[in-house]
Amino acid sequence: MILVLRCLDNFMPRYMSLLKVIFIKIFILIPYIVQSQESVPTLELEVTEGVIEPISMALPKFVLEKDANSYIAEEVISVISNDLVNTGFFRIIPQQAYISVMTNINAPPRFADWKAINASIMLAGAISVSGGKVSLKFRLWDVLAQKAIVKGIKYEGPISSIRRMSHKVADKVYEGVTGEGRYFDSRIVFVSERGSKDNRSKRLAIMDHDGENIEYLTDSDSIVLAPRFSPDAKKILYTSYRSGKPRVYLMDLRTKKIQNFAELPGMTFAPRFSPDGNRIVLSITLNGNTDIFIVNLLTGKKIRLTKSIAIDTAPSFSPSGNRVVFESDRGGSQQIYVINTNGGKANRISFGKGRYGTPVWSPRGDMVAFTKMNKGKFHIGAMRVDGSQERILTSSFLDEGPAWSPNGRVIAFFRETSGPKGAPSLYTVDVTGRNMRKIDIGTYASDPAWSPLLE
Repeated sequence: MILVLRCLDNFMPRYMSLLKVIFIKIFILIPYIVQSQESVPTLELEVTEGVIEPISMALPKFVLEKDANSYIAEEVISVISNDLVNTGFFRIIPQQAYISVMTNINAPPRFADWKAINASIMLAGAISVSGGKVSLKFRLWDVLAQKAIVKGIKYEGPISSIRRMSHKVADKVYEGVTGEGRYFDSRIVFVSERGSKDNRSKRLAIMDHDGENIEYLTDSDSIVLAPRFSPDAKKILYTSYRSGKPRVYLMDLRTKKIQNFAELPGMTFAPRFSPDGNRIVLSITLNGNTDIFIVNLLTGKKIRLTKSIAIDTAPSFSPSGNRVVFESDRGGSQQIYVINTNGGKANRISFGKGRYGTPVWSPRGDMVAFTKMNKGKFHIGAMRVDGSQERILTSSFLDEGPAWSPNGRVIAFFRETSGPKGAPSLYTVDVTGRNMRKIDIGTYASDPAWSPLLE
């Protein structure tokens, strides 16, 4: 693809801006084009590399209005730039190359000046501050077409929310150019780990999607695992050993109040919310048997979904809420199955070589992410919900725990290094297998879960 884009650059420079946008939109839609309807897939497609030339974007200094200062403006520019560049679809042209400056974002820019530095798109913005509140206005321009891609939009809020507003601006740019859904204005909850490998403490933490604004939610007195967001991003489910055995807990992120589900018997773990937030699905081990149950949070009613002598665990609702994907060894090895929430037969969907676990339904509803173990290595992968079009996205000593971004485009996971000093870190990877990035937060981390878009 990069060769095609370069040839187009040489022979059709006038139309390159539009063509790059078209190529990117085609490229990012490739994973969602259904090519096979076979009930038992036999083909495994391993995506090891993807190359695309980023769109050149001009991001001039924001216009300072009414008590705004350059410090706030620089932070806004930094957040927007990092969000977009980290997708792999954008390249920010250095400001020292700019010919003109923006003084009025309500008027069209001098397109010739931005075209001269090979900018395909240009973001113009303005900031004003009044009474402790900040106002952020912006427009996104197609330089060659000389028209607005995103017309005038304004966000307002306290100065403390400037990063969130910047993420919202980046979301609008990303959405306007690629046609993909937004995901920058979101958070990730995870398990923060400290200490040596044989004596590591764990506690729950939450942060912005880019690793900023870390907040610790629990102490390190007991082991915590697998935190999961509610659909409104205001609560989390997680597993803790505070009672000496694994039990599911519910935390209100606003009040930090914790509910313990004392009415559930045995050991409880691997919980997730339903799409409407009124139910949870989880595993319960009782009398040596592990099955999947659905619990109604409004009535307390408990429904047993699986009845097997096997270990059934790691359940995840479909976006419609009428199906659950889970892992089970009922067939003799760890594999992925799908079952209706009203019961019935569970259908196996994983048929590749090796073992499969921790399945997670995409928010788009079309794919399932998973952890795969084969030939001594761990992988993060994705497949259609019928098991077709399996793609292996990563490979290492230990990659585990996939979690979808709100738009179903990016997968977060954790990677642990080998050896006596091995430790876990958080990563993200595009659903095509390209653009893998480490989220550097200065601490060990595992078990990520991505929130929906924030309100």
